[in-house]
Amino acid sequence: MLQSQLEAAKTQAERNRLGQFATPPTLAFDILKYASRFFSVREAIHFLDPAIGSGAFYSALRNVFPQDQLVEALGFEIDMGYAKAANQLWGNTGLVIKQEDFTNETPMPWFNLLICNPPYVRHHHLQGGDKARLQFHTTQTSGMKLSGLAGLYCYFLGLSHAWMAEDGLAGWLIPSEFMDVNYGRSVKHYLLNKVTLLHIHRFDPKGSQFPDALVSSAVVWFRKSVPPEGHAVTFTFGGTLLTPKLVRTVPVEALVHESKWSRFPMENIRPNHSIPTMSDFFQIKRGIATGNNKYFILKAEDVAARGLPFEMFQPILPSPRYIQDNEINVNADGLPLLQCQLFVLDSHLSEAQIKERFPALFEYLQEGKARGVPDRYICRNRIPWYAQENRSPAPIVCTYLGRGDSKRGRPFRFILNKSKATVANVYLAMYPKPVLASRIKAEPMLIRRIWEILNKMTPGQLLGEGRVYGGGLYKLEPHELGRVDATAISHLIPDFKRPLNNEQLGFFEDVQEISANTSPSRRRAKG
Repeated sequence: MLQSQLEAAKTQAERNRLGQFATPPTLAFDILKYASRFFSVREAIHFLDPAIGSGAFYSALRNVFPQDQLVEALGFEIDMGYAKAANQLWGNTGLVIKQEDFTNETPMPWFNLLICNPPYVRHHHLQGGDKARLQFHTTQTSGMKLSGLAGLYCYFLGLSHAWMAEDGLAGWLIPSEFMDVNYGRSVKHYLLNKVTLLHIHRFDPKGSQFPDALVSSAVVWFRKSVPPEGHAVTFTFGGTLLTPKLVRTVPVEALVHESKWSRFPMENIRPNHSIPTMSDFFQIKRGIATGNNKYFILKAEDVAARGLPFEMFQPILPSPRYIQDNEINVNADGLPLLQCQLFVLDSHLSEAQIKERFPALFEYLQEGKARGVPDRYICRNRIPWYAQENRSPAPIVCTYLGRGDSKRGRPFRFILNKSKATVANVYLAMYPKPVLASRIKAEPMLIRRIWEILNKMTPGQLLGEGRVYGGGLYKLEPHELGRVDATAISHLIPDFKRPLNNEQLGFFEDVQEISANTSPSRRRAKG
């Protein structure tokens, strides 16, 4: 009842900005029940929750562990309303609640059980000064060098390192995106090198643990100890933490080489890193971001009705939902044969030149100014503000977002684009690299054969590289599509040889570091 009152006191936008998403009681119980597996019945519990909220984890702690086993319990809560509610519920049970910002507190390094659902505050809600402070102290505390794109939950995880007793257990309920995104590399490096990563359970994104947040969640378990030699991590997926649907054990050495941890447990360990990938054959770019599609993208009839010069526009494909087939045919002028033909304004002429040569277009630009279009972020960083990014027509384009349960049964579509049309940023444009372009020039039908291969790929091959959000929405970034296995394409080019890339060289460095951390001398010193 108190939790409902607290949530009703703030708008959804306020709670999003503050990252306040309460842990469901049943999930809190599962997490503490799982934690109990790591403690003997006589082992004293020193419990810490750096973002205690109204106390869901503490409530579960009291339900799972005998009262005489709970020696100490400390919780931090920055929000006065939540701190007051927690005190009202638990103030006379031995729980100490500090209404303070955990990230500013001096560590007390003796807690052997840390359970937390940290605030999910995105990086753009962190003030510049706070972000710099958090980055500095997190590096000092845990060695985790976080990028400016990291959310607040990453800093909580890193700063808590100094609060844990040696061999203490931590369980974190956090967004699963760290497993895939670039800023998560430092988090994964910490989990593989500074602590012993035990288990990551990822919930099925089709059933979000937080109905009011578009986020896919995971529970991450580790001990504050150096990982032993030959250590392996348990990955589970779906169902519940206690009764998952899928289970797989993955050696740490394989995780060092794998940039997409969300592949597990559904997928096998990649056999090696010498397999050809899409980035060997295609340069992959996001489509253009106009800054205001309603202003810059017009139907053909609207361009004509306004008397605007077609030479100042380029054809652009409509949204994927308006394209029924996966092949774009063309008319005699190279324009797509679609019911809706669209054009995007794209000119590098100055306004003075446009005023002199194309008065109707100049008038349209003044209309855009009156609507504030040049003041939008993307537009004000372009010269001139109505010039688009350089995106030539790509022979194959891929949809950027998709759902695994779509009517087509495929989250992403590969479209053969025979037209002169470019694409907006709802697509990924795939441009053949020289090794492939030269083959296509000699054998024009090769591009169709490649397109057919792409559309025969299983959803799992693509989903294993993309990222997922709550509700089962999948997304592919250009570099993620670039990592998709392209062995079938390489068979069309018998003399193809894949060069060693910088990312692989970086993996070898990480392997060396893990080997050093788990050497026999290091383990003897710890003992």
